[in-house]
Amino acid sequence: MNDEVARILAAAARGEFPAMDGGTTVVAPPGVRDWGVLAFTAHSVVFADVDPGWVRAELAATGSDPLAASMNPGFLARLTERTGRRMNTIDLLTVAGALPGPPPLELREIEDPDHPRVARALKHRDEVRVWAADGGVLVLGRGVAGRWEAAVEVDEAVRHRGLGRALAGAARHLVPGPVVWAQQSPGNARSVRAFQAAGYRPVASEALLTAA
Repeated sequence: MNDEVARILAAAARGEFPAMDGGTTVVAPPGVRDWGVLAFTAHSVVFADVDPGWVRAELAATGSDPLAASMNPGFLARLTERTGRRMNTIDLLTVAGALPGPPPLELREIEDPDHPRVARALKHRDEVRVWAADGGVLVLGRGVAGRWEAAVEVDEAVRHRGLGRALAGAARHLVPGPVVWAQQSPGNARSVRAFQAAGYRPVASEALLTAA
């Protein structure tokens, strides 16, 4: 397994980012499952089994601002064609430090591997654990390059009561590592606000390529 993506992510979690030089770094993917693009401030990282020369030529061909070219729809479409993979969405990637002690929220763990939420999470993450609260669900698992990732779901009937923020905060108490990552669709303003209110800070945009 290539650990360069893990190194880049660990540095970003510490607030140490790639040089803001408008460049693009191309590295091998950390594993068969995890391919994609990370766009930091004025520097991008492509982690996929593609030729770096091809990547730079395609980025230049977009005709867009070089600082944003890696998230240009045209480039991402060409990348999915080249790799035979597909892309879902461009997400905001956020991170927060772990907190001591139990979460200040009553949770019950779901240990049934056939539970729909568990089964769905296992398609994208390893070492998945799922907890339920009244009106919501928290998922923790190892995702890209082994990082611990959190995802939450809140029932429509109990929205606007702070449960999303509480679940995102609970992940910081339950994560077994030093930090926990989370992805939010930029257009999902409620999710973005909930995670940032729980102490997650934005570090990059991310487009993941999944096996077709």
